[in-house]
Amino acid sequence: MKKLNLGGIVFAAALLAGPALAADLPVQSPVYKAPVIAPVYNWTGFYVGVNGGGSWGRSSTDLVLGEPRRSGVVETAIGSTSQAMNGGLGGFQAGYNFETGAYVLGLESDIQITSQKGDGQLADTLTIPQVCLAPCTPPPPLVTTGMLDYAQRLPWFGTFRGRVGVTPSDRWLVYATGGLAFGEIKTDANFTVPPTGGACLAPCTPTPPGSAAGSFSQTKVGWVVGAGVEAALGGGWTGKLEYLYMDLGGFDNVFASTVPNFSGTFLASSRVTDNIVRVGLNYRFGSAVVAKY
Repeated sequence: MKKLNLGGIVFAAALLAGPALAADLPVQSPVYKAPVIAPVYNWTGFYVGVNGGGSWGRSSTDLVLGEPRRSGVVETAIGSTSQAMNGGLGGFQAGYNFETGAYVLGLESDIQITSQKGDGQLADTLTIPQVCLAPCTPPPPLVTTGMLDYAQRLPWFGTFRGRVGVTPSDRWLVYATGGLAFGEIKTDANFTVPPTGGACLAPCTPTPPGSAAGSFSQTKVGWVVGAGVEAALGGGWTGKLEYLYMDLGGFDNVFASTVPNFSGTFLASSRVTDNIVRVGLNYRFGSAVVAKY
């Protein structure tokens, strides 16, 4: 009986001591997984690149008559022409972007070499009265037309522009752009006159065949606007597709002719505009990817 009671006491003591012993055991901390870091493209930084494409320009020229040719001569100028100035282009660009939220602000400058050229033709018609001594009847007036061939080239141009864009996703940029444009316009003018094919009495002078030529070069400053889309290609490289409209403003060329009966000056007033489509490849310096939790 005493043995039974002793065993019961030992069993009861073991039950009571169990929780106390368990409390003294070390507690295992819960295990948490590290958050997944998503790489996100960032547009901030300096970049340089190359581009190429095509341009579809137009030169509009008005011919204004200068000094009067001679007394009694009636002069009529067919005074305007508009010619296409199309060609290819290629060049370099450099710029800086700053990304803030979903927006990207930037500055970009570029220089382009082009093969753009075009030509047009303007006519200048003279009606020259003929006289004779009384009682004769003057013969019909002589009519002759001089042709001014006008060729223009845009060998190079450049722009300095601001860019404002949005990022519909981290690797795509849609932007508008605008700013200053500048470029060289070269003009070649050639004035030719056929013979009148008739004779007249003094003081009328039939116009002999003749020609005169001149060349001009001007660097003009205008404006440019446009839009584009750019995509991150990986490793700091981006590719873009861009459209620009450029207006280099108006300018004058004064052309002097020494052809008899057409001697004097012509004032040719021109305006050159351009539509540009090009693709480009840029490399941005610095890390293009940041972590986003």
